[in-house]
Amino acid sequence: MINISLIVRTFVELNLVKMQLEFYKYQGTGNDFVMIDNRSETFPKDNTQLIERLCDRRFGIGADGLILLENDTETDFRMVYYNSDGNESSMCGNGGRCLVAFAKKLNVIENSTTFIATDGLHHATVSKDGLVSLQMIDVDAIQTTPEFSFLNTGSPHHVQLVEDLEHYNVKENGAAIRYSELYGKQGSNINFVKKIDDTTFSLRTYERGVEDETLSCGTGATAVAIAMNVLGKTDASSIDLNVEGGKLVVSFDKKEGHFTDVFLKGPAEFVFKGTIEI
Repeated sequence: MINISLIVRTFVELNLVKMQLEFYKYQGTGNDFVMIDNRSETFPKDNTQLIERLCDRRFGIGADGLILLENDTETDFRMVYYNSDGNESSMCGNGGRCLVAFAKKLNVIENSTTFIATDGLHHATVSKDGLVSLQMIDVDAIQTTPEFSFLNTGSPHHVQLVEDLEHYNVKENGAAIRYSELYGKQGSNINFVKKIDDTTFSLRTYERGVEDETLSCGTGATAVAIAMNVLGKTDASSIDLNVEGGKLVVSFDKKEGHFTDVFLKGPAEFVFKGTIEI
């Protein structure tokens, strides 16, 4: 049987034919994504240059990342995430929340779902007011030093308290840590944090793969909430996070240093739909 999807994808990858790609733009607290329904498997997933171009804010659509919604045999759908540099990457919390909203728009799901991503299964719900609550992975291992904390919430995160967060040079200082010997070639996302009150923290994040500050980072907000609890900066199990693009809430259950039922909650909004020739 002839696989038409494979033929089309191969021709596009070899630049032998052009195709009109339908896309959707979503954002979650300013963390924005190009969404593509790839259930037909026609998108050239290995074309790093194409993905980078689509995410380019001057020569493409513009986004912090690109996400494919694909079929999965055991869950509602599969999430495939790419950073704006075109490379497939680890879990993106805000991207996951936006993908849930996208799946609802496509009528793939109603108001609850289970899907698979690079870090495993995720459960999510969509409330009547459009807020998406996404279950993140459990967190057991947290490294702490007097200067910073490090943990993996689906993606690796460095968490550091700083003075004068509003005027802090996130791009310069974030890049210096991201590319330092501390994290090697793979690097890490870098979060700078300020305590507002016992249940509220503000953060700004330098994201690897974007190589700049983004307006929000979901796995980063999750990492900050857990790190602040571990460091004794809060006893709360539901923490408000102020990001540059809005507000997020992270909640969890904690028992003997293990964090389970970790949920990231916030808005996930459709921006526009379009087509672009690739």
